[in-house]
Amino acid sequence: MQYRPLGNTDEQVSILTLGSMTWGEQNSEAEAHAQLDLAVDYGINLIDTAEMYPVPPKPDTQGRTEQYIGTWLAQGHRDRVLLATKAAGPARGNNGVSHIRDGQARHDRANLQAALDASLQRLRTDYVDLYQLHWPDRSTNFFGNLGYRHVANEDTVAIEETLDALDALVKAGKIRYIGLSNETPWGVSEFLRIAERRGLARVVSIQNPYNLLNRTFEIGLAEIAIREQVGLLAYSPLAFGALSGKYLGGQRPAGARLTLWERFGRYNGAVAEQAIAAYVQLAREHDLTPAQLALAYVNQQPFLTSNIIGATSLEQLKENLSSVDVRLSDEVIAQIDAIHAHHPNPCP
Repeated sequence: MQYRPLGNTDEQVSILTLGSMTWGEQNSEAEAHAQLDLAVDYGINLIDTAEMYPVPPKPDTQGRTEQYIGTWLAQGHRDRVLLATKAAGPARGNNGVSHIRDGQARHDRANLQAALDASLQRLRTDYVDLYQLHWPDRSTNFFGNLGYRHVANEDTVAIEETLDALDALVKAGKIRYIGLSNETPWGVSEFLRIAERRGLARVVSIQNPYNLLNRTFEIGLAEIAIREQVGLLAYSPLAFGALSGKYLGGQRPAGARLTLWERFGRYNGAVAEQAIAAYVQLAREHDLTPAQLALAYVNQQPFLTSNIIGATSLEQLKENLSSVDVRLSDEVIAQIDAIHAHHPNPCP
């Protein structure tokens, strides 16, 4: 396993993180524990979850993922891992989370305190190592929305107020570090600016989507990640499994995410299909599985802190773990860039 610094801290995190959003929906508690055992034995030391999980979010399953992790931690594993979770944001639009704190999951002091306390109880721990804001409190372009549409006079929690609340939780010993997710270049810069001016807790990471079908992180955020030491925790590195090639030609394997839920259409479409087919062919030409190619590409990025892998079976997890041993040559990188130039960001 390879390890990289978590932001500007002395903490070293594994280049692969174990994601958990299928646990409690597609995976049982026993399966979740088996994945945790395998990943930690392989050298992974960062586990990522969220109060919203599992996905798709539903009132009757909300928090179940954290509960599964909590029963595993209670077996004596807490000191073996760094634990990251996330606080949901406001249920603006139709993002399926209106059941969380009655749709009032804002990033103010009361809500963040309530969210964290509930997560700590489910996780059976006194603290989390990394506490992340799952998406911004304000309306901005994330979750696949490229165009920014300004909402004037919006009722939103100011970033300074949010940072004050998070800083208090750090001082209380309930969280060690803070991170962002689905954030924009302006948002990251504002958190950093206020922290510097006020001497508050500094953001150490940003969890955004990044994969061969969506390299939009490279536009603006990559430079901030490197220069400001706010590295990327890349989610959806396999584009919900689409980059494995298993959905090509209209295939819908039984039990697969895109088979079970039509709502996940972010990585569908004719242009995406063409790009995926090209990456799958490139992988085979170099004796790699498509998943290894896609994950290894993310692993090699200089702005990356850790690549969040997820799986619904131990076989998938083993294949994903093996990507840490793959080093793509300059020739393969050039071929990837050629495909990207022909099919730029088909699934932002």
